Amino acid sequence: MPVRANRLALLLTVAALPAHAQTPTHAPPTGDPVADTVRTGAPLPARPDVPSPGPQAQLEPAPAGDAALLEPQAVDAPPPPDPLDDALLPGRRRPGAAPAALPERVTQVNPGAVAPPSPNAFPEHEFAVPDRWRLVHALCPDPLYTAVHAVCRSKRDPYHQNLLKGDIPLDPAKVGPLPITGHDWFLVLSGISDTVVEPRSFPTPVGVQTTSRPDSLDVFGKTSSIVFSQTFTASAALIKGLTAFKPPEIEYRVTLAVNYNYAAIPERRILSVQPSRPPHRHDAFVGVQEAFVDYHLRNVSDRYDFDSVRIGIQGFQADFRGFLFNDNQPGVRLFGNRDNNRFQYNLAIFGRLEKDTNSGLNDLTRTPRNDVVFLANVYRQDLPMPGFTSQVTLAYNANRERRNIQIDTNGFPVRPALLGDLRGRNYDVVYAGYNGDGHIGRLNLTASGYVALGQDRNSFFTSRPARIRAFFAAVEPSIDFDWLRVRGAALYASGDGNPYDDVEGGYDAIVENPIFAGADTSYWIRQSIPFAGGGRAIGVNGRNGVLASLRSSKDQGQSNFNNPGTVLFGVGADADLTPQWRLSANVNHLSFANTATLQALRVEGSIPREIGWDLSTAAIWRPHFTQNLVFRLSAAVLQAGRGFRDLFAQSNGSRRYHSILANAIVTY
Repeated sequence: MPVRANRLALLLTVAALPAHAQTPTHAPPTGDPVADTVRTGAPLPARPDVPSPGPQAQLEPAPAGDAALLEPQAVDAPPPPDPLDDALLPGRRRPGAAPAALPERVTQVNPGAVAPPSPNAFPEHEFAVPDRWRLVHALCPDPLYTAVHAVCRSKRDPYHQNLLKGDIPLDPAKVGPLPITGHDWFLVLSGISDTVVEPRSFPTPVGVQTTSRPDSLDVFGKTSSIVFSQTFTASAALIKGLTAFKPPEIEYRVTLAVNYNYAAIPERRILSVQPSRPPHRHDAFVGVQEAFVDYHLRNVSDRYDFDSVRIGIQGFQADFRGFLFNDNQPGVRLFGNRDNNRFQYNLAIFGRLEKDTNSGLNDLTRTPRNDVVFLANVYRQDLPMPGFTSQVTLAYNANRERRNIQIDTNGFPVRPALLGDLRGRNYDVVYAGYNGDGHIGRLNLTASGYVALGQDRNSFFTSRPARIRAFFAAVEPSIDFDWLRVRGAALYASGDGNPYDDVEGGYDAIVENPIFAGADTSYWIRQSIPFAGGGRAIGVNGRNGVLASLRSSKDQGQSNFNNPGTVLFGVGADADLTPQWRLSANVNHLSFANTATLQALRVEGSIPREIGWDLSTAAIWRPHFTQNLVFRLSAAVLQAGRGFRDLFAQSNGSRRYHSILANAIVTY
């Protein structure tokens, strides 16, 4: 009550004063104790029609005596600042805070020096360079300057700029018979030398008619053999286009390969069907690996999203790791991208050429196969998360080679395969699959899965049509620790559980060439093991393939869905010791998914599933830090498991088989 009386008396006293003497000492309370502590010495108007004082007047402090008339409510003082908040590292300051003192101005006394140009001396806009080859001339302006002559103008040096590899456009006046006009045509020449020396061992069957060792009696003979292969590849391309970012308007490309190979095996009728031929062979072949025209149809965005078509013999890989189709075949392919290259697509139809048996090159001297492959896939980057690319693939393989009998270069039948009723087959298979490649945080991941659905017109076990129901899955996770990458690998290809029913459940690809679980460093992937005693000229697996498909040939034979399937689990590591040296090691455990097919072909009651342990290591040396010179030396050992020993048992036989690969690749 006394406080309220004092406030009322004060208000009455102020109201009784003249208008010009009214000097309130505070604004009406707002309810905010902090805001109510603000005081102003500016006089407030007595009537509503009198304007308020200006902002500068309102900033004048109130008289000290008036502040005691109305004390604001007490408020809690803010806590003292934490001394650690201001403890900054030497030379650092808080973001957004201005330095306490500016550094002293730097002055330099340099009489006669040229003053720096003013900002107005520089252009305000960038000038586009109309072509990339002018940069080369800018780096090497004077052809008489001998200090850079060898670097800038050597036609033999693949590491620097020259006309032969498309760095400078062709001069239309100097191209002779080439029908080109304009200064946007480029010639790209390349050459590759691929040398392979491969000592190896595998279960070698003894020929029925004769053997190199008449006093021996066994199903399998000596295991050691050696292969030497030298391949020279030459490629020429004529390309019309201006920059490396814009797709070329048109491209003509031809690639020829010449192969010479030598093989020596201690048993007869392995390299040739004729028992009179010696157990060694020299062979040579020339193949056409590429011959196509690539035409740019249109650009669909300012960032060069495009549509193109390619017609002719061309290489194509259906998925990231080459599990389904990886080959050079004639075809028509429509491809392009969208959304700043986030989407990529392929629509293609391929025929299949016959292959030379010993070199694996395309053979244009033979009638093409009656086997057609339709392929469609689409890629999406950053799906389902940034850094990971997803791909959906749909393929249809229509094979009509039932009445086609094909003998390979060495005289062995490859179609039909010498299994079961020995009759030819037609089949239709649809492959639907998902593939992913990328990283999830630190984890690198590659995954692939396929379902094979279709119909085999003649199962070689029953001589009746059969449905094809098979599937495949593979995954390879890895993680990097500075210079070391540690990998894991798992693969499952379904096997046929009952070869005498009307369902074929063994998975097989069209033409596989996988980069997986050590690739061709692995013994199992590198070597083809003959399936002796259950089928003539049949391999348990194919060379450079991971599937136990029981085919006569990966390149020339038909897909076989009556197979035991494959199971693989492995670990590996890649160590980049220096930019020049890489060491790799892989340990894989292999087994059959189901041995019912093997039991039927071998007429055995039971065959264990275990194939064995595949251990491999490799060293890669790149002396110039590029892919122009690559040298590799690898060694692999297969420690045979129970199933492998059951299939290839021999008196005093080995349980361990080896593969050594020395490879040198020189690229220009």
